[in-house]
Amino acid sequence: MAYFFGYVYFRQVKDASVKRGYFQKSLVLVSRLPYIHLFHTLLQIIAPEFFEKQEPCLEAVCNEIDQWPSPIPGQTLNLPVMGVVLQVRIPSKMDKPGGSPIRHAAKESLLPAPTLLPTIHELDLFKCFQSVLIHLQMLWELTLLGEPLLIMAPSPTISSESVLALISSISPLKFCCDFRPYFTIHDSEFKEYTTRTQAPPNIILGVTNPFFIKTFQNWPHIIRLGEIKMAGDLPKQVKVKKLSKLKTLDTKPGIYTAYRTFLHKDKILIKRLLKGIQRKRPSEAQSAILKRHLLELTQSFIIPLERYMASLMPLQRSVTPWKTPPQIRPFSQDEFMSTLENTGPQLTSPLKGDWMGLYRKFFRSPNFDGWYRQRHKEMTQKLESIHLEVICDADLLGWTKDKSEVEIVDLILKLREKLIKARRQQLQVKGGVLQKLDTFINSIIGSLPQDLQTVLNTH
Repeated sequence: MAYFFGYVYFRQVKDASVKRGYFQKSLVLVSRLPYIHLFHTLLQIIAPEFFEKQEPCLEAVCNEIDQWPSPIPGQTLNLPVMGVVLQVRIPSKMDKPGGSPIRHAAKESLLPAPTLLPTIHELDLFKCFQSVLIHLQMLWELTLLGEPLLIMAPSPTISSESVLALISSISPLKFCCDFRPYFTIHDSEFKEYTTRTQAPPNIILGVTNPFFIKTFQNWPHIIRLGEIKMAGDLPKQVKVKKLSKLKTLDTKPGIYTAYRTFLHKDKILIKRLLKGIQRKRPSEAQSAILKRHLLELTQSFIIPLERYMASLMPLQRSVTPWKTPPQIRPFSQDEFMSTLENTGPQLTSPLKGDWMGLYRKFFRSPNFDGWYRQRHKEMTQKLESIHLEVICDADLLGWTKDKSEVEIVDLILKLREKLIKARRQQLQVKGGVLQKLDTFINSIIGSLPQDLQTVLNTH
């Protein structure tokens, strides 16, 4: 699925000349990239100037942004805009999960000195979760399982950040369900999502309109967030409530669900975070603790799956140049379950509970389907790469000596197809393999009769 992300800077100013008593206007930045922190920082720079100088200012900014380099994963970029230089590092698939962003020293001395953004896409998780800290385990499981979830928040900002924080809570596992950080009654899927005739879809919706409480009463999990209230020096924690307690419009903050967690709460983590609030630990440090915990929890869950998936890969010695690569063995849920006793999540996670029940439910979720498809695709491509390397190392010229023209032409066509596929999929193969096969194809074509050469060269 490909969506556009909208980043908004909203301004409201008192104005007696306007009927409402105030003037309001928004500047919206639209992008396919989920670089939340970068684009909000950008809007903080652009919007105040735009509201003063209008279109000419926007035109100048667009010209500057037009000159920015493409966001290549792993690179550090300097992005000039309105007299400021933002220095950012584009995240890469190769980054160590939970690691600090790698900084590359700027080669040139920049004036003005660049503003360093520690991240371009991460949220302040602690700020997002501070009123639901004691229910973190439940929220992680609901997100992991791709359950239909409605978040009712007091503002579009809290709604959006809560949805995005939930999705990031299962990182590095990709959230493969649908999600809408800020959903309104004007969205085209409104009727589809509020129908009572079918089960709610696997989606996380963020909303602000209290009207949704009434229309979404058949949803299994509804989180009603309010403004943060303090109980002494700690943020007041919302309670888990029965769905039957849902009232229209004046529903109190709480998590309305009948869900029972498979795993027990991590009381040590909760105590540590709450103590951090009392000791006035900075939000960034609290977020780092939270992020580390969620990362370790997700990795403990996913490592046994990764280990089992790797065991389905055919042995490298079974790949030969003259046969199609062997198939990856099918994923057997029962066989996987039998591995958990010796190599399960209990090896890396202190959390107790029904891990097996959690896996069984996970197997029925879109997140498992998305993870499995991606891993299967990567393994298939790895097999293709190994096959190409084995072919390259084989004595292809020797093989063709006692073969008929039909067999040689068939080999050429198959090799060409493999090369096209390898380049299209950008397969990771040893250096020189593709060039060597290209050279071999050309030399074999050169040894064939002229009429066949003409046909193959125009094919």
